[in-house]
Amino acid sequence: MTESMDAIILKDVVKSFRKRTIRGEYTTFKSELLRWLRGKRQSRDASLITALRGINLTIPKGKTVGIIGRNGSGKSTLLKLITGIYTPTSGDLQINGRISALLDLGAGFHPDFSGRENILINGIILGMTRAEVRARMDEIIAFSELGEFIDEPVRTYSSGMYMRLAFAVATHVDPDILIIDEILAVGDEHFSKKSLAKMMDFKRQGKTIVLVTHELGTVERWCDLAAWIDGGYVRRVGKPSEVTAEYREAISLAEAQSAAFTPPALTEGGGALPQVPVATLPSEGPVRIHRVRLLDARGESLDVLSPEQGLEVRADFSVEGPCEDEDVDFHVRLQAADGRTLYETSTRREAVVLSRMPTQGVLRFVVERLGALGGDYSLVVSARSSKGESSGRCAFRVVSTTEDEGVFRPPHRWFVDPGTESQPGVPFEPGTSPRVEVG
Repeated sequence: MTESMDAIILKDVVKSFRKRTIRGEYTTFKSELLRWLRGKRQSRDASLITALRGINLTIPKGKTVGIIGRNGSGKSTLLKLITGIYTPTSGDLQINGRISALLDLGAGFHPDFSGRENILINGIILGMTRAEVRARMDEIIAFSELGEFIDEPVRTYSSGMYMRLAFAVATHVDPDILIIDEILAVGDEHFSKKSLAKMMDFKRQGKTIVLVTHELGTVERWCDLAAWIDGGYVRRVGKPSEVTAEYREAISLAEAQSAAFTPPALTEGGGALPQVPVATLPSEGPVRIHRVRLLDARGESLDVLSPEQGLEVRADFSVEGPCEDEDVDFHVRLQAADGRTLYETSTRREAVVLSRMPTQGVLRFVVERLGALGGDYSLVVSARSSKGESSGRCAFRVVSTTEDEGVFRPPHRWFVDPGTESQPGVPFEPGTSPRVEVG
């Protein structure tokens, strides 16, 4: 039998939790026994809360996989299934290799035992022999940098000290698979850099790493694959830049529309996944953005333009409550397809005076020349005040015939100067040949 090339395989995994509501009344064992004998057991209302709804996910050996999603989407439940803390309600879960996990801070530590004693206990729990743990004890203590505190009860530790000890143990028990759930956010800058270096060493050794985080930049820079979990389903698995871009787009649309956003159902393994709404971020504040449009110089709708073309952003808004003019600040943000902010400004930053705000109006933001290179972009217009924020967005595409690289194309001219710097050059336009006069 050949060794599997996958570290973790989940097939149609469902995890449900039973929720019971017991009628509030005082009972004893004797009274319950009598009820049971009489066929009058206490009525109970049992219902299920389903956290994961049919997960299909394969994590290859030696890859670093980032798991993203909103709070409550099922990410931590998924990790607890992988680490064996929970068992699936249904479906198949296969783990190939020794797992070490950094989940809840200090999980598995006995508060009254010293750091040294907890190292021994946790090492054994993670599958090492007592001799193996003792052989690595000094290395673990040195990495944790706990010094003399290693022999103090861990209940006396700060959160940072807990994290140092937990990370040191988890990464020195020679795991094949390392599971991390946001815990690295705890700790000082020095230890964070040290932890990152250790993780990079894991990657070089071909270890499998599964990381749950809300830091999308970390996923993009550091992971080989990304998985987006939402509503208990796997919404998307793929290149980190593509998955995070789609995730950002969904959240931005939720902000803009102030209503439930339902992405298209995805197909996985030949079956269509149900559509699950992404959480909405309600618009608040007295000024509400209702629609954002792009127009050309003739006032016609615009969704495709060239780098040299100008545009006008129009945002329809209304004022639906008490509003002080000086409290309102309109923001305009240009975003790349992956969600990166390329440019942002606001009325407050540019000292634009807003006076006598109408109950209904149109904000106009005129750009003489966009200068962006070919690609997909979006413009987000926000109305912010001390009472909240409302946003709207529109997407557009820039089509360019040039072979420039980067994000934008600044205005420029070329000169070829013969002789010395004191002699004026001959300007020429891009796409033409320079005429250089040699005297």
